Amino acid sequence: MTSPAGNPVVISAALTGVLATRDQCPAIPYTPVEIAEEAKRAADAGAAIVHIHARSPEGGPEWGVETFALILSEVRARTDVIVNFSTGAIGIPVEERVAHIRELRPEIGALNMGSMNYAIYSEKKKAFYHDHVFANPFKDIRFFLEAMNDAGVRPELECFDTGHIANTAPLIDLGVLRPPYQFSLIMGVLGGIPGTTRHLINQVESLPEGAHWQVIGVGLRQWALVAAAVTIGGNVRVGLEDNFYVEEGRMAKSNGDLVEKAARLAHDLGRDVATIDEARTILCLSKR
Repeated sequence: MTSPAGNPVVISAALTGVLATRDQCPAIPYTPVEIAEEAKRAADAGAAIVHIHARSPEGGPEWGVETFALILSEVRARTDVIVNFSTGAIGIPVEERVAHIRELRPEIGALNMGSMNYAIYSEKKKAFYHDHVFANPFKDIRFFLEAMNDAGVRPELECFDTGHIANTAPLIDLGVLRPPYQFSLIMGVLGGIPGTTRHLINQVESLPEGAHWQVIGVGLRQWALVAAAVTIGGNVRVGLEDNFYVEEGRMAKSNGDLVEKAARLAHDLGRDVATIDEARTILCLSKR
């Protein structure tokens, strides 16, 4: 943990995700133009990074390099925000999951650091939804790291539990995971670590020395975790992939609404919000 004083907070916005639909939240973007417009709204509200999954026009997951290329082109026509493309998927070959990283070379590529049960449970209906095993064995993680290293893309290490952080040790020893290390601590997913401040402190204390990190809270617990991360010197991610609500009963009309609240929380807690250029400097990223 680092002192928050003089340490601007880097805000990321996860614009669309892969599971959420417009039936759940009308603001979810699907097309490249819609995603790019959301990227602009997020950047204008204070986001320095946008995390992007590609979607089909009907809202399903999409992995075509052409679609990612259109998204990147549309984003770049509107803003120089840092682009972070996802590689996370279930049932998609690893080559297909990384092809857009190899060819388009975004500044950051998200990389899941372990396997887990991944589900949503309804207490009201006593039923599980999206009940999957999210498989990320070491051979796949190493494959992604080598591809990102070859492309000059920063891996963002997505950790849903403490064991996922520990999974970085052998990869560091092998030399395929290289500093500066950049972690996303994803909290509150069923099958992963609970989204509490106590668990966040444990996660942060488990990181390699000098690692950059951001917290990702799922659902309304996002806001308590944002506040906790801001006060202990971390960065934060918000956005419609993770949470639809600005507050209980008030759905966001865009990713910009969520970023605006995160920026306001940071200011209220005594931290500046990093500009895009400042974020590149903080995270040691070269502009593309």
